[in-house]
Amino acid sequence: MGDRFWRFAVVWALLAGTLWIGHRLYTDLVLTATEPRPVAPRGELAQFEATAIDLFNRSSPSVVFIFTQSQGRAQLGSQGGMPSRGAGSGFVWDQAGHIVTNFHVVERAETVQVRFRSGDPIAARVVGVSPDHDLAVLRVSEAANRLPPIPIGTSTDLKIGQAVFAIGNPFGLQQTLTTGIVSALDRTLPTSSGREIAGVIQTDAAINPGNSGGPLLDSAGRLIGVNTAILSESGSSAGIGFAVPVDTVNRVVPQLIKNGRVPRPGIGIQAVPEEVAARLGAEGVAVWGVIKGGAAEQAGLTGVERNTLGDVIVAVDGRPIRTLAQFAKALEEVGIGKTVTLRIRRSGSERDVKVTVSDIS
Repeated sequence: MGDRFWRFAVVWALLAGTLWIGHRLYTDLVLTATEPRPVAPRGELAQFEATAIDLFNRSSPSVVFIFTQSQGRAQLGSQGGMPSRGAGSGFVWDQAGHIVTNFHVVERAETVQVRFRSGDPIAARVVGVSPDHDLAVLRVSEAANRLPPIPIGTSTDLKIGQAVFAIGNPFGLQQTLTTGIVSALDRTLPTSSGREIAGVIQTDAAINPGNSGGPLLDSAGRLIGVNTAILSESGSSAGIGFAVPVDTVNRVVPQLIKNGRVPRPGIGIQAVPEEVAARLGAEGVAVWGVIKGGAAEQAGLTGVERNTLGDVIVAVDGRPIRTLAQFAKALEEVGIGKTVTLRIRRSGSERDVKVTVSDIS
């Protein structure tokens, strides 16, 4: 009797222990899984994170969303076309209410509105445009005078590999920050006017439709470029974006504010399209015609006559010229009102002529 009792007691003790351990395991592994886990302390932010956060907080209030609307072309028999809408980015240039963006953002726009980080869209007026540099200046009568302009940097001392930050409104997603590096320098970018922007910055910071006109900043929060274009087969960021260098922006924008335009250096010629000139074997800028009374006519240049190629400009001040963009850049460097020496080729022979650079805008 005594042995049976103790065996029975041991069995019950083991059963009770098993149930107790099972209950603890169930409580620890099942019930606690349905409760929020404790938050682990994270410690200090990495330096690059702190830099990006501080830069965004300081700069983003001065970055704007730009909306445009233009009347589409009318179809045959209709009264008017469907309205066309566009969007882009821009940033505060000064406390007089000037906003900088790309020319292609506001091109052909009949109405332009600007929206700051908080608030409703407000009307903006186009002050001036420069298709040759893909830049435009708008002005608003309110809001901008309460925001600090983005500090201006320089593009002359940029280094490949240094960090850059882009702020804009890709696909309409307002106040978006992307980061990357300077991927390359001194690129050229063709514009709708047929000329090229020199010294363009290439970056892998994500730039998408809607980023156009927004600022490209260095790690000090200074403006180093205006985001303008991407190279992509899909139309979305492929890691190759381009920005107009700030040194160009800082030269062009004050002229747009003051005069509404930028003087366009030239000599008064119409050039043969490059593809046509190439088929004709012209290595340089082939003259199609000269503007009456212009500097080229006064210097004796002639264009195409009776399907015969006329003068071909092959050098400016001793520097070889192969394209119209190179010719335009050389004249811009010389400056309006200055005299330039052109090397002219005609019928296999060459000669030098002096021409005064004038404003043809």
